[in-house]
Amino acid sequence: MQQAGGSSKGAGSSNQTRALLSMTGVALLINYVETMIIPGVPTIQKDFATSLSLVSWITAAFLIVGSAVSPLFGKLGDSYGKKKMFLVALTFYTIGVGLAGLSPSIYFLIAARAIQGIGFAIVPLALAIIAETFPKERIATAQGIVSATFGIGAAAGLVIGSYIVQYVSWQWAFHSAFILSVVLFVVVAKGLPSGTPGTGRKVDYSTIVMLMSGISLFLLYLTEAPYVGWLSAYNLASLVAGVGLTVGFFIVESRRENPLIRLDLLKIRNVLVANCVGLVSGVAMFMLFYALVYYLEDPNVLSLGLGLDTIAAGLTVAPATLGMLAAGPGFGRTVIRFGPKPAVIAGSSFAILGMLLYLINRATRLDVAIESVVVLVGVVGMIIPIVNMISISIPDDSVATGLGLNTMLRNIGGAVGAVIGTTIMSTYTTALTVAPGVTVAFPDPTAFNYIFYLGIGFLLFAIAVSLAAKNYTFRARSAPRDEPTALGAEPPEKPAA
Repeated sequence: MQQAGGSSKGAGSSNQTRALLSMTGVALLINYVETMIIPGVPTIQKDFATSLSLVSWITAAFLIVGSAVSPLFGKLGDSYGKKKMFLVALTFYTIGVGLAGLSPSIYFLIAARAIQGIGFAIVPLALAIIAETFPKERIATAQGIVSATFGIGAAAGLVIGSYIVQYVSWQWAFHSAFILSVVLFVVVAKGLPSGTPGTGRKVDYSTIVMLMSGISLFLLYLTEAPYVGWLSAYNLASLVAGVGLTVGFFIVESRRENPLIRLDLLKIRNVLVANCVGLVSGVAMFMLFYALVYYLEDPNVLSLGLGLDTIAAGLTVAPATLGMLAAGPGFGRTVIRFGPKPAVIAGSSFAILGMLLYLINRATRLDVAIESVVVLVGVVGMIIPIVNMISISIPDDSVATGLGLNTMLRNIGGAVGAVIGTTIMSTYTTALTVAPGVTVAFPDPTAFNYIFYLGIGFLLFAIAVSLAAKNYTFRARSAPRDEPTALGAEPPEKPAA
């Protein structure tokens, strides 16, 4: 793999450093923004006098649009240059953040979040830029650093966002993020290497409307089901239309000369395994995240929860994000030395262990903090090898497209996991009197236990799927340095473009 921006060792090293710094900055920003607003959701609901169902679209709009556009921007990056499309995506993200802080109504805020969702295509493009810039034997470590940095951004968002919302306003949570976005845009525009030019192939836009509409309607069904009913006529219409459009997209794409998503890539064993593990792990992890947020803030009576306020809850989970930062490069080196298959199994095993610990003992903040470290270290251990499998296994001119598809599937898994988690928590509840004449239903221990058991089941399935992966490892030759050779098994050959 060529090092973008120059053939000399010095130029290559400089480009790698600049690319890594730029991408870690983006990882910090994205996760800071997406977690800093969480503490403000109840305040936003109160300020706009809206329903819980409608305010949930603050997150849903971002997730739905982000899932739908990731494959498109991946394809555009492969065709017209990854840096160029990265800056376009970052522009949408910055505009969306800026508008969100000026929202005069809940509907305006949801629309602004949808614009931010377009910018979520930054994530697969960032990972593809790393794959393009670094030699093969260093891709996993670099992607591990970027993936682990997401945890630092999440921790900063929860803690800083809690203070801003509590002591200033939720609008200033977005205003501060807008300032950071503008600064980062300038840094990336000036500092990120240009990279290799795109293939110049025209992108067939005729089917993108089918994919975006299909995915959006499917996620709309999942998002609305807890509020309007799984079998309501309105919601079932969204499901049927979404599935129909998505299936139709894949049928039409299979006949295209230059498809948006190369379905033949799914015939590559490691690409198929990585996408299956990504989908399943997304379900398990978002089930856990929702359960954890509710458990930490549920009243500290009848073993319902720990009764923490928003700031204390964020600080309880913060050490886990530091664990992610430490573990990311380590799992990257594991991929290099032992291959992606052992790394996926190890990461899944860590996550399973953490969920078992939640089941055994979650009585104190320290217990939850330790168990969260174990689980989130496992999450990083799963993400890094599946991203590397895609980066290594598919043609160089389709890496961003492949990572965009994987991002979409992980987001869909996350949406499914969030719905499963909230459905279980709304099914198994305990009613408490919080004020004279006022009774509130809170998720009870049975709900949390079922979520952890189900999460373990999904993770065991991920391990079973990962056993089908073709393993490979890397070792750098003495000369030239950027040409890796395999240890134990050859890296999979990339199919022709």
